[in-house]
Amino acid sequence: MTNNTPVVRLRSVSRTYRNGAVAITAVRDVSFDIHQGERLAIMGPSGSGKSTLMNMIGLLDRPSKGAILLEGTDVSSLSDDKKSRLRTQKIGFIFQAYNLLARYTAIENVALPLIYSGVGRRERLRRSEQALDMVGVAHRARHFPSELSGGEQQRVAIARALVGSPAIMLADEPTGALDSRSGAEILSLFSELNRAGQTLVMITHDAGIAAQCQRAVRLQDGGIVADQTHLAAFPRRAVVA
Repeated sequence: MTNNTPVVRLRSVSRTYRNGAVAITAVRDVSFDIHQGERLAIMGPSGSGKSTLMNMIGLLDRPSKGAILLEGTDVSSLSDDKKSRLRTQKIGFIFQAYNLLARYTAIENVALPLIYSGVGRRERLRRSEQALDMVGVAHRARHFPSELSGGEQQRVAIARALVGSPAIMLADEPTGALDSRSGAEILSLFSELNRAGQTLVMITHDAGIAAQCQRAVRLQDGGIVADQTHLAAFPRRAVVA
């Protein structure tokens, strides 16, 4: 369920990289809002600018032009330290490759963002156990990533993203490394989290995944070519990588 409160606002955002004397624009003049409680797909073929846009929304990269507002705060020109603190407090990341630390157990991986936030050990464990329970792998808390299936590792990664109660979760091709059954289970979990009020942005080239979202923004050559809330007429052939 969504409301009219924008968690993120992008205003004429562009990102240009330089390769010697050549300027390459990865994102071009993009403007849209992400509302509280929304489940949004950002989609398009490889090279369309999806990942660059996600990195800017996630405060991992800064726009060359334009403004990004997170809960009303313009984060475009914040210092790296301020962005890092805000990112830890407000944003949860989920990646295709899980990005779990091999030498840490599941619960230790989940607790990492809380360490960076200065949360005490007892409270870290309590919140981490709760997050693992929410995603259905509390019984695997003391297992290492190498002892978990791909689907279980992704659930641990989702718990890690959830543990700090983020304003927004960014999932970059979150089922890309999973078999079809595990992928369907992860998408079902995302649906449950969204129904509970979690704002969720999914970066994908898969129209089937986008069809499970309430809205899709499609990129082509760094610019928005469609922003649709009804996906029945969404041109699937146009989003094949």
